[in-house]
Amino acid sequence: MTSQAADGPDTVVASRRSKITPEREQEFFDAVLEQVRECGYDAVTMEGVAATTRCSKSTLYRQWKNKPQFVVAALRANRRSRFGGIDTGSLAEDLRRAARAAGEWSGKDTRLLQALGHAIMQDPELKQALREAVVEPEIAALREILRRGVERGEVAPDNPALAYVPAQMFGVVRIRPVIDGTYADPDYLVRFVEAAVLPALGLDP
Repeated sequence: MTSQAADGPDTVVASRRSKITPEREQEFFDAVLEQVRECGYDAVTMEGVAATTRCSKSTLYRQWKNKPQFVVAALRANRRSRFGGIDTGSLAEDLRRAARAAGEWSGKDTRLLQALGHAIMQDPELKQALREAVVEPEIAALREILRRGVERGEVAPDNPALAYVPAQMFGVVRIRPVIDGTYADPDYLVRFVEAAVLPALGLDP
């Protein structure tokens, strides 16, 4: 019996996948997400990503069987919270810093959401991957910021506005390009927090 037969097909696939370093894999992920942002999901092809990253199409197809699987993997690999580490000891200041952080990446993430808009309605796995990568980490971090503010006694635990702060923050980031034709930059989001979010929480802006 040959070594390949003894190991089985799963081992052979794992061996082939191991030839790509984590750094190279991240390069592929960055390339496909950037092409989604720039061209729209439907226009992105495995061939195009291969050309951009100077690899063979077979390399990408061996790693990910098709475009949906490739984009899902890229989204999940980029899961992170931009609000991580924000803890100034003041709820108002934490929210200002979160607003500034959101403004720094709002263009990239808003373009990604817009580019995936139709596709995520057709592909539940793609939709869930987008939530895991872009939405859920930020919502969890915002809720943690609010929880600490409640624990410190800065805002009453039954304040009805607490439940809507994540929707306020994410809503204004997504809707400003529609209303004003420009992304929500850091200064705009800080002003929004001071004018709308802090007063709703009973905090002095």
